[in-house]
Amino acid sequence: MSLPEASIHPTAIVDEGARIGAGSRVWHWVHVCGGAVIGENCSLGQNVFIGNRVILGNKVKIQNNVSVYDDITLEDGVFCGPSCVFTNVVNPRAEIERKSEYQPTVVERGATIGANATIVCGHRLGAYCFIAAGAVVTRDVPAFALMAGVPARRIGWMSKAGGRLGDDLVCPLDDSRYRLTGPETLEEIGEGIGR
Repeated sequence: MSLPEASIHPTAIVDEGARIGAGSRVWHWVHVCGGAVIGENCSLGQNVFIGNRVILGNKVKIQNNVSVYDDITLEDGVFCGPSCVFTNVVNPRAEIERKSEYQPTVVERGATIGANATIVCGHRLGAYCFIAAGAVVTRDVPAFALMAGVPARRIGWMSKAGGRLGDDLVCPLDDSRYRLTGPETLEEIGEGIGR
């Protein structure tokens, strides 16, 4: 398969029909199935698997040893840490075919999923949320939420820049400002100035 706009390592397998955007890098031993749609400037680390019914936005970064199964959408700027796990069936059994029961998972723009975290299918992870390493997500996640534990619980808030917000809801990295709009909802109210 010729995809001149993308950089594909010789050990990678890209099935016929897969769409990979310009500037994307597909590293060692990656397998991209034929129905996958991958945006521009993405990076797929070693030993990544991308299923047929997967959509990746632009600038998605997936670290080593991650499988992104059918019916998963990762919007622009999503980061997946090494060996994080996505599921597509809630109650799998080896002896029972459940492909008709796949549940869609959507990870919204700018979200971060830490190393070895597990995302149980059928949930939406809000924009710029931050899932701590090893956390197990079993429900929807609000935008900007910092989630940790098993099962994952919100332990704080994170800014777009990836800074943990204190009580003043001002980002320590770029001075952007946020406000609570409900007990589990946060919104940005002022862009940061950078440091």
